[in-house]
Amino acid sequence: MASPQCCADPATLNPAGGEGRVVDSLGGIAAYVAGVRESKAAVVLISDIFGFEAPILRKIADKVASSGYFVVVPDFLHGDPFVPENADRPIQVWIKEHATGKAFEEAKPVIAALKEQGVSTVGAAGYCWGAKVVAELAKANEIQAAVMLHPSAVTVDDIKEVKCPIAVLGAENDKTSPPELVKQFEQVLSSNTGQHFI
Repeated sequence: MASPQCCADPATLNPAGGEGRVVDSLGGIAAYVAGVRESKAAVVLISDIFGFEAPILRKIADKVASSGYFVVVPDFLHGDPFVPENADRPIQVWIKEHATGKAFEEAKPVIAALKEQGVSTVGAAGYCWGAKVVAELAKANEIQAAVMLHPSAVTVDDIKEVKCPIAVLGAENDKTSPPELVKQFEQVLSSNTGQHFI
């Protein structure tokens, strides 16, 4: 689920980082939020295994928000990001404790809360672990646009069921989602009218 490259240089987490703020509950989940709350378009950013306190993720949220979007980075890991130095809890154990299916279910009330606030269009972007959550949201018709970056655990069958425009951003040297797999995603998406691939 996470390649050695992902864990080789983990983020130094910062609960106070970013230009936005942390709210205790948005759809029942703590979240970092940035941008104009009155925006009719929102983006849900879903973290990798290092969670919503990663400074780079918050900088990305701030950057997206500066384009007029209301951006939400939910804490689907509930304050329990992966810690590579913890030998008692290797990645395989951590992954079992943090099922993407649970995050998918928790994302639905977040999206519903955004819509209750007047948001009419919701997009989602997910990194590594979070890309699988985005795939599930795209399959369930919960969002209007999707982006998966270095997608982890996403299958060709997942891509076949996507119901919204999607961009898949793989990496050239990615063992988790190698270029051959990303090419298969492209082939599936090119045969589906209305779906996009980058």
